[in-house]
Amino acid sequence: MSGDWTTLEFAERGILASMKIVALTKPVTKIGRPHLLISAAWLLQVVAWFLPVVKGVWGGQTDPISGEQAFVAAAGALRDGGLFGEWYSAVLAAASAVTTVFFIGGSPWVVLRGSPSLRRTSAWAVSLAFIVNAHWYILLRPDGLVSDLGIGYFLWWWSFVLLAIGFFDLAGSDNAVESTQRQAAALPK
Repeated sequence: MSGDWTTLEFAERGILASMKIVALTKPVTKIGRPHLLISAAWLLQVVAWFLPVVKGVWGGQTDPISGEQAFVAAAGALRDGGLFGEWYSAVLAAASAVTTVFFIGGSPWVVLRGSPSLRRTSAWAVSLAFIVNAHWYILLRPDGLVSDLGIGYFLWWWSFVLLAIGFFDLAGSDNAVESTQRQAAALPK
């Protein structure tokens, strides 16, 4: 076999087995901090879709509203603006739906195909989305449309923080690699 492969023989229960295992000598890559944060953000986002996001409306308790149901309501906020009261509440609810669409559709693309500058820009955009989505908590009123938030909301909201930190880390780690490559290329041979 070539130099890239190693043949390992192993003993099982003290008896030399006739089996041979062919393994790559290339080390297994570890998942880095940025990818761990981004994966955790995606996991929180998925879990939040099934957990209760809203537990109280108009000051009373209600059957818990899941993340999926809350997304559908927020997505139709501009069409059904009267449901959300003030015009700015409808705009903020629709903006929340848009941030979720960009999270789900855009973040995998940024991770897989994004340049360091796109990742940095996306990190700032996700940070802004976190601030926009805080309106559900900030505008919470005991007698308002949403009067009690569930754990799903907080997981969904904090998934934006993890994604932003992951994007910032990913953009920074790419810059470090590029910088090292430039320095190596500049050295005389």
